[in-house]
Order: sequence, then C-alpha cells, then structure tokens
Amino acid sequence: MTFEIRNQVKPAFAIIGRPNVGKSTLFNRITRTRNALVADVPGVTRDVQLGIGRVGRAGYLVVDTGGIAADLGELGELVSAQAMLALEECVAGVFVVDGREGLNAIDEALARALRRSGKPLFLAVNKTEDGDLPALRAEYSCLGLGMPYPVSGAHGQGIEALVAAVTADWPTLDDQPLTGGVRVAIVGRPNVGKSTLTNRMLGEDRMITCDMPGTTHDSVAVPLNRHGREYTLIDTAGIRRRSRVIDVVEKFSAVKTLQAIDLAQVVVVVMDARDSLTEQDLSVLGLVLEVGRSLVIAVNKWDGLAPELRAEMQRQLDRRLDFVDFAEVRIISALHGTGVGELFASIDTAYTSSQIEVPTSLLTDLLYKALEAHSPPLVHGRRIKLRYAHMGGRNPPTIVIHGNQTESVPGSYKRYLANFFRKSLKLTGTPVMIELRQGENPFEGRRNQLTARQLKKRNRLRDHVKKKG
Repeated sequence: MTFEIRNQVKPAFAIIGRPNVGKSTLFNRITRTRNALVADVPGVTRDVQLGIGRVGRAGYLVVDTGGIAADLGELGELVSAQAMLALEECVAGVFVVDGREGLNAIDEALARALRRSGKPLFLAVNKTEDGDLPALRAEYSCLGLGMPYPVSGAHGQGIEALVAAVTADWPTLDDQPLTGGVRVAIVGRPNVGKSTLTNRMLGEDRMITCDMPGTTHDSVAVPLNRHGREYTLIDTAGIRRRSRVIDVVEKFSAVKTLQAIDLAQVVVVVMDARDSLTEQDLSVLGLVLEVGRSLVIAVNKWDGLAPELRAEMQRQLDRRLDFVDFAEVRIISALHGTGVGELFASIDTAYTSSQIEVPTSLLTDLLYKALEAHSPPLVHGRRIKLRYAHMGGRNPPTIVIHGNQTESVPGSYKRYLANFFRKSLKLTGTPVMIELRQGENPFEGRRNQLTARQLKKRNRLRDHVKKKG
C-alpha cells in the first residue's frame, strides 16, 4: 500500500507579500544563505525558492515566493498563483509588508485573500530597525493578522522572535514517529528511470512509468521487506531547472523532493548514462550534500551504450564527482535489473556508516593523529589548539571538537578533518560533519591561581621589607 509522506516531513512556512518588500532578504537571513536574488527592483523573484531554516529551533523549511501584484500582466498572475499554491503546501505563512512605505490598499487586499486560506498567518513588518510596537499595532490592526513582528531583513533584527512565533507549536524531530526500516529516497532529474528503479526494487509495477518527463508529481513512500530487512522506498518527482518548468503544480515537486531527502536516511541519486553528467545532476547532489544525508549514486541505462560513450561517462564520473568521493557509484539497468542487488548492498553500507557510534577516547586519539599529520594554521601568530573530540549526532555522523580560536579554523581545514575521520573510521556512503566549539582552557584557571599566589607572596615580602626598613 502506498502512502504520502506529507505528514512525516519537516513542516514549512511560506514568505508572501507584494514585490520589493524584502521577502528574499528575509529568506536569506532565515536560511543563512544567499540563494535568493536581492535587488531594489520589483519582480526580481519570479519563482519559488526552498531552503532549510537555520534560525531558532531545528526542523523546518522556508519557501520564498514571488511578489504578488495586480499590474504585472500574465506573468504577474502566474507568480501570484505560485505564491498562493506555496501557502497551500505549507503549514503557515509569513505576510511581509514594508514598514517604511506604510500600509496600502494592496496589502489590505492581500491580507483578505490570505485569511481565506485558513492557514496560520504571521505579519512581519520589514525595514523597521527601531520599530515602535504600539504604533505598528495601531497601523496594521485593520489587516486582522494579530500582533505585528517588526523585523529587519537587512540587519537581522527581530528574525529570531518571528521564527519562534511561527514554529512555537510545531513538533520537534524527536516527536515525529518515523517507522518502516531504512528510509531510502530515490531522486534525480525527470525521466532518468526513478519510478522504473523503484518498481524493480519492489519486484512489481507499483509506480506509473512513462517516457514523458514529469509523470511523477508527488513523493510516494512504499514499504519493502527484502531478505528480512525493512525498507521504505520514497519515489520522488524529477527536479528540473526552474526555467524549464511551466506547470504550477510541478514547481512544488522540488519542495516535496527536498522534504523527502530530509526525511530519508539514504538517498539514491539516479543519473542517465545516455545524457552524460549534467549540471542538474550536480545540483541534485549538492542538495543532498547540504542536508547531510548518506548517498548512493546509481548510473542508469548503461545497457546498450556504445563502448566509447561508456568510457566518456566514466571519465566524467571520475572527474566531476570528487566532491562526493565518499559515495559509492553503481552501474545499473533499472529496466532489466542489472546491478540492483549491488545497489541494496551500497544502501546497507551507507546506512550502517551513518549510524556509527564512536567512543570519545578513540575520536580524541584520531584528532591528535590528524593534528600531528597536518597542524592547524597560525592566527595572528598564535596556533589554533584543538583538544578533544566526541560524537555529536548521527545521520550524518557529527564530530564535535573543542578547542580555542575555533572560530578562526578555515573551511579547508574542517574539510581535512572530516575526510581524515571518515577514512580513519572506514565510513562509506556518508559525509562526516565537523562542529567546532570554543572551550575554556582547562589550564587557564590553574595559571591564574598560580599568578595570584605569587602576587600575594610578593606583597607579603614587600610588607616585610618595609617593616624591617
């Protein structure tokens, strides 16, 4: 029996408003990225943008939408339709208005339309660095959206309070029951054979397959028992470049695909060997890497490929996939079943690696070996000191390292540490996350005590000399 994963994924909220009120700036602040284009020109954002919220509590997604306006013609109508559809797909909405311009008729009309959606709505008054809350309440009370939240997307003020209010009643990750064994998401571009692969892994034609891209619109999860081991296979819609997407419904397949990736424990990225390695394939891999999930790469439709085309594809895989060198690459034929058994073996290996638990003593010993092989760089003439390491989480394995000047550790050295731990622990199919924490020097207190004692002794000696003199 198939079932949708909608109720088991991280909840999302949509950022909605008229053009040029600062929605994309707010989106970038909440996700701590620069993914959304920002300019002082109305209508820059014409498509939805999805990101992982990194302000406040963990476990939510954010959707940026194009500005809703009545004077942008046919394109404006499409943008407005997308924004309203975004709100339908999300748990809540954040309605953004421009605090410098003040309330206008468009804001009032949008507020009425948004209230009809029945979704929880929160009013964010942007560009109000020093907002007077009583004055804002008086001005915006006519919108019927409750208390306004003064924020500044440009300077980051008020963002935490807004996010805390939106996500206050949302369940944490630990509160969400997730069952069904190893959760495996099948992702990739349209028409690379994801549904065919899912059917082959299930051993029956459960998913609709067709040579036309975009056959699958939703993310559908199917339970599977194979050799006594439980799995949940999640077949997702294909992710295309936004410039190629016309259907409004299909635009939100990317939202559900990212939710499926986040829900999964292992992600299988399917590629088409006949199309070579495309930029969109690399984009999908980057999406998986950003979330930090275990990864297996399946190169499909290898059968019937000419020897020279196989050699070219292999060269591209070796040259362009170095940033995910931890992942196993499997050559398969979803149609004929070639290599699918080995694909399950890679999934099991990646899952096992992602759930590893390592004692603190062993991690600290490995840290010292890494420091001995390659020391951290100097910062203002001082050496960065990393003292001990311990496990901070699983899926992906997260290693917490304590030391001083950790904020000055460059990204290249963090990548070196992640690769060193992964290779030393012989982990396959999963990235390793490094979290650096600033800790007090355990010898600092002792040194200060000695200094105080020496000072006290010197003062006693000085008093003694004065009495004798």
